[in-house]
Amino acid sequence: MKNNRHISKGVIFAALIAYALWLIFPMAWVAYSSFKKDSDIFQSPFSLPDLTNPYAQNYSNAWQQAHFGDYFFHSIVITITAVTLILVLGASAAYALARFYHLISSLVFWLFLAGLMIPAQLSVIPLFFELKFAGLLNSKLGLVLVYTANGLPFAIFILAGFFRSLPKSLYEAAVIDGCNEYQTFYRIMLPLAKPGLVTVAIFQFIGVWKEYFYAFMFLGGDTQGAAKTLPLGLANLSITAQYRSDYGALFAGLVLVTIPILLIYVFLQKRIVKGVAAGALKG
Repeated sequence: MKNNRHISKGVIFAALIAYALWLIFPMAWVAYSSFKKDSDIFQSPFSLPDLTNPYAQNYSNAWQQAHFGDYFFHSIVITITAVTLILVLGASAAYALARFYHLISSLVFWLFLAGLMIPAQLSVIPLFFELKFAGLLNSKLGLVLVYTANGLPFAIFILAGFFRSLPKSLYEAAVIDGCNEYQTFYRIMLPLAKPGLVTVAIFQFIGVWKEYFYAFMFLGGDTQGAAKTLPLGLANLSITAQYRSDYGALFAGLVLVTIPILLIYVFLQKRIVKGVAAGALKG
C-alpha cells in the first residue's frame, strides 16, 4: 500500500510539473522573444536571444511608436479610479445591507448578486445608449462608471460576509462611546474588513486592467486615442503587426500588459486565497 501511495504521489507530482511547464512556457517564450528581431523570431523561434546584446528596440517601438505610454497612463487612471469607487461604494452598501438586516435589505442584496449572472454581451446595448444619452461615450468617465457598476456585485458579496461576521458587541461598544453610524463604520468596522477590501481591490484591479470588451464597445469612436486603454492598444498593435510583421513589438506590448498582473499574483496570492475563502465562508 505504501509503495502504491508513493507511486501515485510521484505520478501526481509529475503531472503537476508538466502542467506548470505547459502554462509557463508560452509566457516565457513571449518574454524572451520580445528581445529578438523579427528575422530571428521567424528563423529560430525557440532559440534564446543574444543575452550579451538583447534587442530592446522592441520596447521602445511599443512604448513610443505604438503609443503604449499613453495607453498605460489611461489604464492606470481608469483602473485606480474604478477600483477606488468600487471599494468605497461596495463597502458602504455591504455594511448597510449586513448591519440593517430585514426583508428589503435581503431583496436588495440578492438583486446585487443577480448582477454577477448577467453576461456583458447582454448589458452592452442598454449601456451604450445610456452613455450616449449622457454624453459619456469615448470618455474615461463613462468607462469608469461602467466598470464600477460591473464590479459592485462582487464587492458587496465579499464584503457583506465580512461585516456579518463581526460581533455586535463592537457596534454596541462604539455606540456607548458616543460614535454615530458613520463613525462606527469608518473607525471600527471598515478597518476590521481589511482582508476583504484587499481581496476585492486585487480582483477588481486585475479585471479592469485587462478588460477589453467594454473598452472596445464604449471607446471605439475615440479616434484620437484620448482614452484608449492598454488592451485596445495591444489589439491595435496585433492588427498592424500582421501587415508590418512587427512581432517583436507585439511581444513587448504583451509583456508590458502582463507585468502588473503577474506581480500582483506573485506577491499577493496568499491574500487572494485567504480573502476569498474567508468572505465565502462568512457570507
